[in-house]
Amino acid sequence: MRRTEPKSLTPQELKKALIVAGFEVYRTYGEEVVLADRVRDNLILDSGVRVRSGSQLEIRLIMGLRRSQYPVDDEPTLFNRVRQLAAPLLSEGFLELNTTVSPVSDPADASHTLDTFYEVVFAKKIASLEESGLRLALKVAKMAESRH
Repeated sequence: MRRTEPKSLTPQELKKALIVAGFEVYRTYGEEVVLADRVRDNLILDSGVRVRSGSQLEIRLIMGLRRSQYPVDDEPTLFNRVRQLAAPLLSEGFLELNTTVSPVSDPADASHTLDTFYEVVFAKKIASLEESGLRLALKVAKMAESRH
């Protein structure tokens, strides 16, 4: 029996498939469809969970913490706190892609930093949306903060 490769989905096709699968979409950025986190009936936010379209689907999750939550922790400790929150993802095959330190500037004075986010990006390649780990990613995302 000949094995066929999965069809490559465009971002619009992926968006439609996610909606049919019961997910709420926040927006599309290039090849990524960003899933929504419904905070209240009239308020949705970026969940930090994305699905990348293309020949190989990929779930990406951006998790982070604000320095003001743990003011005495150093940078490695802050990143390790995020990794601890992501432990359920790691046991399901997600891998850490990178870390980022992102200052949050005061909108009234860009030279003044209000806070700093310490973010870790996790990803997992998936064959299909069924049993993909998206629901787990959305659940784990709620344990940290997304600034996106």
